[in-house]
This record gives sequence, structure tokens and C-alpha cells, in this order.
Amino acid sequence: MSAALPRLPVTTPAARPLPPAPPEADPILTEVIRQSLNAAALQMRQAFVRTSFSPIIYEVYDFACAIYDAEFRLLSQALGLQHFMGRLSFCVALSVEAVGGPAALEPGDILLYNLPYGTGAHAQDAAVVMPVFHDGGVVGYTAIKAHWLDIGGKDPYSTDTVDVFQEGTIFPGVKLCRAGVMVADIMRMVTANSRVPHLVAGDLQAEIVGVRTGAAALVELLDRYGQEVLWASVARMFAHGESVVRSYFREIPDGVYTASGELDDNGVEQARIPFEISMTVEGSDVTVDFSRSPGMQAGPVNCPLPGTIAATRVAVMMLAGGGEAPNEGHFAAVKVITRPGSMFHPEAPAPCFLYGWPAIQAIEVIFRAIAEARPEGVPAGSGGCVCSLVWWGEREATGTPWADGAPYPVGLGAHPGGDGGNTLMHIAQTAARSSPAEVFEARYPLRIVQSDMGQDSGGAGRYRGGLGLDMDFLALEDCLLTSVFERTKNAPWGLRGGREARPNASRLRLPDGSLQVLGKKTRVQVPRGATLEIRTGGGGGYGSPCERDPQAVHDDVRDGYTSELFARTHYPHAFEETA
Repeated sequence: MSAALPRLPVTTPAARPLPPAPPEADPILTEVIRQSLNAAALQMRQAFVRTSFSPIIYEVYDFACAIYDAEFRLLSQALGLQHFMGRLSFCVALSVEAVGGPAALEPGDILLYNLPYGTGAHAQDAAVVMPVFHDGGVVGYTAIKAHWLDIGGKDPYSTDTVDVFQEGTIFPGVKLCRAGVMVADIMRMVTANSRVPHLVAGDLQAEIVGVRTGAAALVELLDRYGQEVLWASVARMFAHGESVVRSYFREIPDGVYTASGELDDNGVEQARIPFEISMTVEGSDVTVDFSRSPGMQAGPVNCPLPGTIAATRVAVMMLAGGGEAPNEGHFAAVKVITRPGSMFHPEAPAPCFLYGWPAIQAIEVIFRAIAEARPEGVPAGSGGCVCSLVWWGEREATGTPWADGAPYPVGLGAHPGGDGGNTLMHIAQTAARSSPAEVFEARYPLRIVQSDMGQDSGGAGRYRGGLGLDMDFLALEDCLLTSVFERTKNAPWGLRGGREARPNASRLRLPDGSLQVLGKKTRVQVPRGATLEIRTGGGGGYGSPCERDPQAVHDDVRDGYTSELFARTHYPHAFEETA
């Protein structure tokens, strides 16, 4: 079976080596060009959002837009899903290779690629890639990878696939447009393999609009500055990004730092999945080693190599990136080691549908490893999940198929500077959003009957962990649901004496009052009148609770963040004078 799928070579690089920064590159002009490239990626995003059909695009922002040079090095990426960071270079390179290399491309071509082992994601995250021509040659690529609501898998969203063929139709690098003309047969295949073809077709057309917008913006910059000046500034831009990251790791003592994590299960088998990640710091060079990870899983919690590299890059950029928009230079100091045939480097046809959940745990574990050396520089554990729900069905009055999906926020870990953030998206996708209640209820047969911060869900500490979300959905018609909640068995950890927080939970309360615990569950029958109750995890506390300012304790009780019972239990010192 695996022979039918193109394989990603173990040695495939994410990008070519960085060019040296020429001394003649003007630093002011370099910054102008850097911001212009970032603006070009933002133009792509805006064009895509404004022309898309699905709320998962225009409300949730489940996508990434990026611009690459001819050597597949990241020039700029618009704010979108953070865990797509630096990941598209693989599928851009592999899609070009699949159609015959740069020599087989012509102006106006657009490629389609969604093979999970090259995108680092599931098949529903489909990448559209456009080569950019200037002065007769390929000078770069624009790419958008976006979540399609359905692409012909066994279900619109699955937690129990056993191979990649159950996860959707594969487009392993094909020309979607030739010389500016749509290849009608490819579009027909896309729509024929979707339960919601009009939404998928609309979003795919929007991706085309987006990559064309980015390509035009890059050509405009090349026309304005010329290739020699622009690429010299890019080289200096890369050098700056590399120096920012290296300056962070120079402050960490040389050594090997190891931490462990655990997944609840693989979606098919119920056993917990422990794993370990080690990080070696030598000067400003960093090696993150996943080679002791467990083998490929029978269920879809396998994270392909590009996804593993992307998770590492997210963790590094969040701590060491200086708040800058990423480019290839920021990744130069970090090397990733994996073991082919493992959960963090699966091979075809291993199922990958829930690739993002081990990647998110990896980010948390990398933070935990860094905390060994620099506990004052990292947060405590967060809710550790994107808490995804995907709904679908047919409207009772018209028979029209519908589908929607969204992540939901968690509490973030407290840190040396203060309390953790309340009900925020996990750092793997900080730009993502849940659909507003008004949009959600207007489009679908569901009603949100509760949406509130979860009292007492954050871990106690000198600084309190952020609060998770309490949210209830009432079904107004019969429908189907897939719930993907991880870290329901492992509480978010505290740091330096901080306490654990509430873990995640999702459960269905049926009309007869019975309760069904979900977690990872596919195609759940939700009858009219049933209520889905989600309780997302809080963030761990930082520092001993006995060090918390008594006034902050009383403020939390007044604001409803903590109950008086919780406060008296964890912060008795705050009540000594009033006892």
C-alpha cells in the first residue's frame, strides 16, 4: 500500500543553507524590505479571508500564508496558525519536485499538494503553491495551506483512522492551474470528493486569489528595488533573525535538558502514550531530539516530520524570537533529530489525522525542558490542547448538508511576570479564533447556552494560572459531532511550587439526562435536545501559593475567578487577619 504514495526522504532539508549577509546591504533599506515582505504576506491573508466561503477560514483563521525564495527559504509569513510556522517549505519544495522541478513551471502555474508526510498535517490542510517569475525565471513561491471542511475521508473529522487512505483524497503535487488556466479535471475531483463541495470549491478559489495576490506583491518589490538589492537585504534579514535566536540560547548553560510528556491515547487504543524530548545546548547551537519517541501509532496521533520541525520552531520562536515575524534566519540555530518510523516521524501509510495534538504536547514539553535551565524564562503548563469540535449534518427543512469546526481556548500557564492568560488559544495557534456566537447560531442548528470562564480552573500559585472555558451547546436538530480533546488525564503542571490546573473535558448530556464522556470521539450521534458540555483546561500556577499577594487573592474572589472555598484552601494566609 505504501508504494502508492510518494515518500518523504529522511534527508530532505527544510531549506538550503543561508547565504552570507553582504556588508554592502543597507540596514535601513533591509528593514524597509523586511516589513514590505511581511506586508505582502498580510495582503495574501486579507485577500484569502475576504474571498473565502467557510467560517473556519474567515472567522477561525485555520490557515497560513507565506512567501518563499527560489531556494525554499521563508521570506515572510502572515499571522495565522502558529503551528504551521516554517512547515510549508517542505510541501512547496515537494510539490515543485512532483511536477518536474522548476524547469517544468511556467508563469501562471498553481500547484495543489496535501500529502500529509510532506505538509506535516492531515490531508484536509491543503496547500496551494504558486511560482513567482521575474526577468524570465523563478524567483520565489507564494503558498497558502488551509483547512478544507471535508475532502472525502471516512468522516469530516476523525479520531480513529488506521491509515492515511481513510483520511481523505490525496493530491501529491499536481497542477491546479496551467499558465493561468484552471485544470477543470482537478477541480472536479476536489468537489466530487467532498460532502460540502460548494464550500470547499469556494475556499480553494480563495486560496488561488491569495497566492496570486502574494505573487503580485513580490514582483512589485522586485521591480521597485531590483533583484540584486532585494536579495542582498534578504541575506542581511536572515542574518539578523539568526542572531536574535542565538542571543537567547547563549544565556542558557551548555547541557542536555530532558522532559517528558504523555498523550491520553492514540484514538484507536486506550493506552496512554508517554514520550520524551531532550534539548542539547552548545553555545548558541540547539539540537532538539525526538529519537526516543514511541513507534508509529495505530491511531492517527502520528506527527509527520515537517510538523515535528514546525512544533520545535514554534517553541523556539515563542521564547527566543523577540516578538518578530519569522523568517528562515530564525530557524538556523536549531537542529531537529527524529527517528523514522516513530510517532514524530511516521512513514506512509501511517494515519496522521490528529497530527496537531502530539505537536502541541511537544511544544509544552520543550518548554518544560528549558525550565530545567531557565525556570524564570518559561511559563507553567497550559491547558495543552486546541479542544476542537467539528459538527456536521443535514438541515431538517431543506436537506442541505452543513459542516463547521473550531478550536476553543484554554488557560495559559502563569509565569515570572504575572498570572496566566484567561481563555486564550493555545500558543500553537494564537491567531486562531472561535466563531462568534452570532455567526455560529445564525448558520447552524445549535445554540450556545453558556460561555464563561471556568471558576477555580487555574492552578494556584504566587501567580495564578489562567482560567479555562465552560461552554455548553444545545442541539436544535439531530446532527453529528467529532470531539478532539487531549490532556483529559494529565493536569497542566505548575512551576517553582505552583499548583496543577484543571484538565480538559468534553461530555454529551443526552435528553434523558444520561452523560457520555467524549475526549477523542468520532461521529457522535447528537439528538435534538442534547447538550454538549466542554470544560477546557486551565494554566498551571507559578511560585508557591503562600507568596501570593493577599489583595490579589481577594480580587480573584471578587471577580469570580476563584471561589472563596478555593481561595481559603490554597491561600489561607490571605484570610488570617479576617478570621
